[in-house]
Amino acid sequence: MRRRDFLKMASVCAASTEGLRSLNVLAATATPADKRPPNVVFILADDLGYADLGCYGQKKIRTPNIDRIALGGMRFSQFYSGNPVCAPSRCTLMTGYHTGHAQVRDNMQVGGQEGWTLGSTIGGQWPLAEGTFTVAHLFKKAGYITGAFGKWGLGRVGTTGDPQKQGFDHFFGYICQRQAHTYYPNHLWRDGEIFWIEENKDAERMYSLDLIAAEALKFVRANKDKPFFLYVPFTIPHVALQVPEESLAEYKDLWPDPPYDGKRGYVPHPRPRACYAAMITRMDRYVGQITALLKELGLEDNTLVIFSSDNGPTNAGGSDAGFFESAGPLHGLKGSVWDGGIRVPFIARWPGRIKPGSETDHVGAFWDFLPTCAELLDVQPPEGVDGISILPTLLGRRDQQKKHEYLYWELNGQQAVRLGDWKAVRLKPDQAIQLFNLATDIGEQIDVSGQNPDIVARVEAIFTRGRTESDVFPLRKPKPAKKKT
Repeated sequence: MRRRDFLKMASVCAASTEGLRSLNVLAATATPADKRPPNVVFILADDLGYADLGCYGQKKIRTPNIDRIALGGMRFSQFYSGNPVCAPSRCTLMTGYHTGHAQVRDNMQVGGQEGWTLGSTIGGQWPLAEGTFTVAHLFKKAGYITGAFGKWGLGRVGTTGDPQKQGFDHFFGYICQRQAHTYYPNHLWRDGEIFWIEENKDAERMYSLDLIAAEALKFVRANKDKPFFLYVPFTIPHVALQVPEESLAEYKDLWPDPPYDGKRGYVPHPRPRACYAAMITRMDRYVGQITALLKELGLEDNTLVIFSSDNGPTNAGGSDAGFFESAGPLHGLKGSVWDGGIRVPFIARWPGRIKPGSETDHVGAFWDFLPTCAELLDVQPPEGVDGISILPTLLGRRDQQKKHEYLYWELNGQQAVRLGDWKAVRLKPDQAIQLFNLATDIGEQIDVSGQNPDIVARVEAIFTRGRTESDVFPLRKPKPAKKKT
C-alpha cells in the first residue's frame, strides 16, 4: 500500500478506536499483493434448496460458477439459515441474533391494503428499529463503503428499516419482498428514490435481476480502490417462475413438463421445471460476472466471497422441489423448521486464505456472519448477540473454533433446536417435542424423544428460556375474539 493511501485509510478509520484496531490487524494480515483491508461479498439466493447446486449434488441444474467458488474455497455441510422464511432470515444475517431474540420473526406486511399489491410503492415488511446495529454498520465504522443490491424486506423507504438508515451507502432493487414476486416490475428503488422502469426505455421489460446484477457490478468498479462490503440478495429462484426465453432455451432437455394451473395467484408458466432450472443457471451467470470482475480488477485475492440461500426450497407457484430433489436427503421445505426448511448451501472463497476444495461439518447459522466480520475487522461485536465467529474454521484453524451450545429457530408457533447432533422440533406450543439424531437420521424420520428424556428436558428449557417474547411476533398468537351474537 502506498503511504498516502495508508494515511487516507487511517483518517477514515480514526473515527473510532475500533476502526484503528481493524486497520492495524488487517494491514498485518493482508496479502503482499494488496495490503488494503479485505473486501467482503455476500451473495444470497432466495428459496434455493440445500441440494439445488452442483457442488451439493444437483444433477439437473447447471451451476458452474457457484461450483467454482466451492472448488476454490470451502463448502459447509451443516450450515443453517436464520429462519424458514425470508424477512426473519435476513434479519438474523444483518443483526447477529437468532429468531428467539430478533426484531423480525415472520413476514409481516405493513403499508395498508394498497401495500399488498405487486405494483405498490408503499408496501414493505416490519422494519428494523432505529438504533439497530447491523453488519453494514460494522463495516461503515471500519471505513468501508457498503452496498446492497437485490431484495431488502426489512422496512420500506422512509421507515427506520430503510437500508440507508441501516448502514448501507447504496441500495438498488426491491424494498418490499412481496413486490419481488415478479421479475418484471414497473419500478425498483435506488438510494431512496423510485426507479420507474417504464420511464427508462433501455430498461423497459428488462428482467429485474439483469438490472440488479448490473448495479452490483457498477458498485464494484466504482469502489475498486476502497475497501467495500457488497451484499447481493438475489430473488432467484423465488416465485413467480419467470425467466427470459434465451435462458429457458438452455433447458430444452426438461421439455415438456407438466403445466402449472396458476394457483395462489401467480402467472402460470408453461414449462415450470425448465423455468426453475433456467432461473438458477441465470443467477449462476450473475455470480460468475461478479467473480470475474473481481479477478479483472485485481481484487480476487483480497476478497472474501460467500454464497448461501435465505431458506429451503418450496413447491409454491409451480416450483417442483421433489423433481429436482432440491432438499436432498433433508425433511421438509420452506416455512417449516425441519432441516429442509433451514439447512442451506453455504460456501466461501478467499484465495490464499481459505484452502481450495475444503469441506467442513462445522455447525453454524446466519447469525454467525456479523461476529465473523467483527473478528475479520478485529472489533468487538455488539454485546449479547447469538452468533459466533466462524473465521477460525474458514482459515483452517479448527482447534481455535468456538462452538454453539445450541441453535434456535421459531416461526408461527414452531420451534426447533440443534443441540450437537440432536435436532428437536415442536410444531405448536402445546405439542410434544420430537427428537432426532442427525448423525444417524439426517431425514428426521425416527423420533427418539421417548428414549432420551434428559435431552428433551434440556430442549424444553431452551424453548422456554432461550428466547424472549415479542409483542409484535408472539410465539402464541392470540385467539380471535368471538363475535357477539
